Amino acid sequence: MQAEAIVGQGFHPKAGQPHAEVFALKEAGARALDATAYVTLEPCSHTGRTPPCALGLINAGVKRVVIAGLDPNPQVAGRGVKLLEQAGIEVTVGILTEQAEALNRGFLKAMRTQMPYVRLKIATSLDGRTSMASGESKWITSAAAREDVQKLRAQSGAIITGSETVIADNPQLNVRSNQLAVPPKQVPAPKVVVLDRRQRLEYSLQSDYQLCRRPDTIYWREDNLTELLKKLVSDHQCYDVLVEAGASVAGGFLSQQLVDELIVYQAPCLLGAQARPMVDFNPLSLAQQLRFNIYGHETLSPDLKLTLFPL
Repeated sequence: MQAEAIVGQGFHPKAGQPHAEVFALKEAGARALDATAYVTLEPCSHTGRTPPCALGLINAGVKRVVIAGLDPNPQVAGRGVKLLEQAGIEVTVGILTEQAEALNRGFLKAMRTQMPYVRLKIATSLDGRTSMASGESKWITSAAAREDVQKLRAQSGAIITGSETVIADNPQLNVRSNQLAVPPKQVPAPKVVVLDRRQRLEYSLQSDYQLCRRPDTIYWREDNLTELLKKLVSDHQCYDVLVEAGASVAGGFLSQQLVDELIVYQAPCLLGAQARPMVDFNPLSLAQQLRFNIYGHETLSPDLKLTLFPL
């Protein structure tokens, strides 16, 4: 900011691409001189796949940097602040930390635990059903709810689904940028992971399903979901993961306590007792129930969107 006016802004599209500071400084140009930079995360100080952002701020002549929180990445972890201060730049740390944590949940969790931030999305009826007994499910929720899902996908580095969902629905699981208020180039396509333990898709019927025609689709044949999530972080730098799958996969993630955030789109309709349930989860007693805090709710006419965190 320069004279209380925003002169440049940016965000980090994906791993390997320029960080937010690069885009903001490019937009600001010469106006970055003696300006104040506000960043949600400590500017990096090392050369990886991108140059150090702290050095970019120094070279641009920024006078002050306000940082919401320090970077837990051991390659940074305070070094960015030190580099800025050594260059004579005034640094303030700890502003709007809670809000910044919410923006960077995936990256921060990955750096601290080597696990991604996992969102589970479910579209359901009032009676907790996701499709008819025949498998018919298009569409339970409204166009407004489905458009909202595009935001979740755009925020995700990877989408996980199951082979049953691929066979039943033949989904694309892509990001429809025309439904988002950002240019297509700023919305990198998330990776798609298909849980295919019985190997029904990877080696057969490839021309029948849209996801199988994608050369970058990842097939996971193991039962260990924790190992999959760790590999998405270590091998693919996917820090935010969205699970869009059927009751069995949803139940697996929930029962293994791998879900950080549950998002339910509930349509005002009833599908009946024979319809398929939203989650395949069978506790033997109330003591084994899964409970959640309702973090947020909103109406996506005529549906209800609930955002919940596991207790």
